[in-house]
Amino acid sequence: MQHPCFVDRVWLLLLLLLHGPVYTRANNEGDALYAFRQALLDPSQVLQSWDPSLVNPCTWFHVTCNAKNNVLRVDLGNAMLSGNLVPQLGQLKDLQYLELYSNNISGIIPPELGNLTNLVSLDLYQNKLCGPIPEELGNLELLRFLRLNNNSLTGQIPMSLTRISGLQELDLSNNNLSGEVPTNGSFSRFTPASFSGNPDLCGAAVGKQCPNGPPLSPPPPVWPPP
Repeated sequence: MQHPCFVDRVWLLLLLLLHGPVYTRANNEGDALYAFRQALLDPSQVLQSWDPSLVNPCTWFHVTCNAKNNVLRVDLGNAMLSGNLVPQLGQLKDLQYLELYSNNISGIIPPELGNLTNLVSLDLYQNKLCGPIPEELGNLELLRFLRLNNNSLTGQIPMSLTRISGLQELDLSNNNLSGEVPTNGSFSRFTPASFSGNPDLCGAAVGKQCPNGPPLSPPPPVWPPP
C-alpha cells in the first residue's frame, strides 16, 4: 500500500497541473497564497475573495497585512479546508501568524516553512498532517507558539527545535512521534503534557526509559514524608 503522504503529494501535483499556473500581477506573496488556495478544497467558500487578478492579497478575507502591504497573518482556523500545505508558503517572509488549525489538511509539513523567520505562532493542530516535523522549523527564532498536536506526524522530535529560546508553548501531543524527547534548551520548560499521546516517545520528559538508554533518575523525595 502506498504511503498516505506520497499519495497526497501526487494528488497535489495533479491538482496544480489541472488548474495551471495563475499569477497576480506584481506580488509574490499573492502568488504564494493563491498557490495554496489551488491546493485546497474549500466547500464553505471561505477563500472566495482570494482573487489572483488583484495587485496584492491585502483585501482578501482572512489575510492581514502591514502598511507596506506585506502579509502578516493568515487566519483560516475552523474553515473546513482539506488538501495540502504548499512550499510557496515559505515566501511569506513577513508572516507572523499562520493559523490553520482544526481543518482536514493532510500531507507533509513543507520544510520551506522554516523560511518564515518572523513567525510568532504556527498553529497546525487538529488536521491530518503526516510525515516528520521538519528540522528547518528550528530556524524560526522568534517563534513563541508551536502547536502541531492531533495529527499523524511521525519520526523523532528535531533537536533543532530546542534552539528556539523564546518558545513559550509547545504541543506535540497525539501524534505518532518516536524516540527520545529532548530536555535541553527551551524544552527544559515543557511538561509531559506537551508530548502525551505518542506511545513511542521516551526519556525523562515523559517518564519512560528509552530502549538501551540509561535508567531514569528517581523522582525527588516528598517532603515532609508521609
